Amino acid sequence: MGSSGDCKTIVWFRRDLRIEDNPALSAAARDGSVLAVFIWCPKEEQQFYPGRVSRWWLKQSLIQLGQSLKSIGADLVLMKTQSTVSALIECITAVGATKVVFNQLYDPVSLVRDHTIKQKLGELDVPVQTYNADLLYDPWEVYNDEGYAFTTFNAYWDKCLKMQKNPIMRLPPCRLVQATGSVEDCTIEELGLEDESEKPSNALLGRAWTPGWVNAEKTLTTFIENHLLGYANNRQKVTDNSTSILSPYIHFGEISIRKVFHDVIMKQILWAKEPNHHGETSATYFLRSIGLREYSRYICFNFPFTHEKSLLSNLRHFPWQANQAHFKAWRQGRTGYPLVDAGMRELWATGWLHNKIRVITAIFLVKCLLLPWQWGMKYFWDTLLDADLESDILGWQYISGSLPDGHELHRLDNPEVQGFKYDPEGEYVRQWLPELSRVPTEWIHHPWNAPSAVLQAAGVDLGLNYPKPIIDIEIARDRLTSAILQMNEKESASKQDNCEGTNEVVVDSGDPANLPIPKVLLRREKKPCPSTSSNDQRVPSMHKEVTVPNNDDNNNNNNNNNNNRKRSKGLEGEEPDEYNLHDCKTGSEFVESDDDLCSTAVSSSASKKQKQKQASGTSTFCSQFLIK
Repeated sequence: MGSSGDCKTIVWFRRDLRIEDNPALSAAARDGSVLAVFIWCPKEEQQFYPGRVSRWWLKQSLIQLGQSLKSIGADLVLMKTQSTVSALIECITAVGATKVVFNQLYDPVSLVRDHTIKQKLGELDVPVQTYNADLLYDPWEVYNDEGYAFTTFNAYWDKCLKMQKNPIMRLPPCRLVQATGSVEDCTIEELGLEDESEKPSNALLGRAWTPGWVNAEKTLTTFIENHLLGYANNRQKVTDNSTSILSPYIHFGEISIRKVFHDVIMKQILWAKEPNHHGETSATYFLRSIGLREYSRYICFNFPFTHEKSLLSNLRHFPWQANQAHFKAWRQGRTGYPLVDAGMRELWATGWLHNKIRVITAIFLVKCLLLPWQWGMKYFWDTLLDADLESDILGWQYISGSLPDGHELHRLDNPEVQGFKYDPEGEYVRQWLPELSRVPTEWIHHPWNAPSAVLQAAGVDLGLNYPKPIIDIEIARDRLTSAILQMNEKESASKQDNCEGTNEVVVDSGDPANLPIPKVLLRREKKPCPSTSSNDQRVPSMHKEVTVPNNDDNNNNNNNNNNNRKRSKGLEGEEPDEYNLHDCKTGSEFVESDDDLCSTAVSSSASKKQKQKQASGTSTFCSQFLIK
């Protein structure tokens, strides 16, 4: 490899579609000429193939990124391929690249792919350097006093805040030098991110959203100056533009999480000096939402099975009801519960939901209909504009009681009560359920109780133009209680069998704090992961022993989710009668990885002799609940 200024570097863009505070791009610009490339490989996406609205956002973001790179001297090469590693090798060969750089991702699918790429390029003597552009702290940097991973949010976030360090944010490169060479690329249309049939619906998205890293900066500024002060009080309002709406920008890496965190902290410091206690509180709530996003990646990195199985084993024997008719009614917003139905129709029309509505619709699916949380997570993944694997996993596991500090499984919130709490005037319901637009406010969230004369005057015929409740809420509560009792009986019987056969310790499954979670060792002193870089991307070591988590921070339940801004109506479309659920897995047994797995950030010829193992197997699906 040549000297620093002679390098030809491949910069592989993924979910870091910005030129400001992009460490991989900055490093490549310092070292010499660059080839910026985005690789689209639908085959590798498999069940994680993005939905229509998510692909639309990606397309618009790539267009702006390409324009920004061109303005400073480099072209963005777009490639559609059957193999990411083959496409990277093609780029290396075409320009004679001496190095490949990219920013790290932490979900199980990306970890496996990245490990394979580092291994293959290492065999070709091409160094690979990765950077943290997605988190405040890498997952392996935060551990408890014993060196293990945290399994409750409050403990994790408290540790992060105590570790606070001055963020290093990089300005956009003033100038890039284009690496010479010819790569067979394609146009943005040839990537196939948007079908012709999708363009009419997508055109409506452009009226409400402006993707791209430049617009992300503007959105952050608008939020901090106009909405952050009232965030503590307004974040729960489902009809007001009171939240940040930053989640899609953050998911696609159009804005640095370090920048968001830093700008909010600076505002909080100013309010503390005034003093403005209300502003300080609002900033604290918003910073907490950033912490939840960090925690989602932390959990998925350290427990890579959580995309398909519960972190806690409490749902292993839960008697889920695989009722396709109920699932279809939930998807189409025809459950008979106005707040739930309004939310599901908004999701289908716009790809967006306020976080509180996400929680309410998810609870209804899991606890009223007893449908597997993985089904809901998969549907949200397919339909959300800001679908994000790690954030969605944390959200769905939270509401299904699968986290030590999550929503209690037995707690079933009445959607009628939730309606009057979060949509007291019925504005949200009337916007998305026009058939109920003339129902008086006192009946808007429970029209089935309204007098016949009131329904007739409002033009509502229950069972015809608006459905009757799919299930009575008290019956649903009884079914949930019965299901939990059945689950506990099966769990006790299973543990009794294990105890007689293997002399294992039996713990009470009634309390989530007593459910075993594998210990994940993050702080290694005896056997460090081999690396030649301070940016080492490690894979955790999951020990066979189990630990009882400290459940002192259950008080975060009310704040475990973030909020979204209302958006204008989109265009509703038709969906298939049967939804493809063949990939859904509902088991919750632990998948334990081999000890001392490592994935180095820098590959070289020496890596040929290292037999590194993959962090996880195949994956199944996703959805989202955090920064909004």
